[in-house]
Amino acid sequence: MSRIGIIAGSGPLPLLAAREAKAAGRMVTVVAIREEADPAVEAVADRLHWVGVGQLGALIRALKRDGVSEAIMVGKVRMSHLFSQVRPDVRGALLYLRLKDRRGDSIMEAVAQELERAGITLLECTRFLAGVLVEKGVLTRRAPTEREWEDIRFGREVASTLAHVKVGQTVVVKHGAVLAVEAVEGTDAAVRRGGELGREGVVVVKVCRPQHDFRFDVPVIGPMTIAVLREVRGTALAVEANRTLLLDREQTLGLADEAGIAVVAD
Repeated sequence: MSRIGIIAGSGPLPLLAAREAKAAGRMVTVVAIREEADPAVEAVADRLHWVGVGQLGALIRALKRDGVSEAIMVGKVRMSHLFSQVRPDVRGALLYLRLKDRRGDSIMEAVAQELERAGITLLECTRFLAGVLVEKGVLTRRAPTEREWEDIRFGREVASTLAHVKVGQTVVVKHGAVLAVEAVEGTDAAVRRGGELGREGVVVVKVCRPQHDFRFDVPVIGPMTIAVLREVRGTALAVEANRTLLLDREQTLGLADEAGIAVVAD
């Protein structure tokens, strides 16, 4: 039986991927990031190793020790870690010093190259998550109003431009004005900031980069996304079909329907 490595950040995705990998007949080694990964991942791992953020050498040794030649990277690792007291090991520190910039994609690309040098191929993170990719269409009972559609179209233009230069993937707009742009703080913080400025009726648009590398990241929405939108009295959420993961579908869309929030994938 072949073995897959899962490099696990926060959230439910590592658990979902591990379960799907085992259902597909793969043995699973999980390398979990401390202060990020859910300890519950131990229950679905054949082997579990914990490493700190920046401990690239330890991560590679753990995968190699278990004979892993293919791995996926799933779950969030907060970019704010890069500006805190991270204690990288020697391999992690050398990689960090070689970086031309500190953007998330640049870091992940460098990590993938180090894994390749060690004989470990990084696969697309959707490899075992295809079942939760969102389909095209209006997903909620309520479709966007014409005013909201205008903001969605405008938001997609802005978000695509920002994604192209790897700034962020989410924008908050209202009546043709950009209220917030996602940066290292993450989607939820950007939505709260935009909602505070817009007061109510904001529209959130989340996109992929033009040449999105699904080895490192995939846009995700779930119950918390709707909870934050409801908190700021937002009215619509737009994502990309077949390029966005929808977690806890029934709960997420149920919460959106209760709040009168239109959710659409195009």
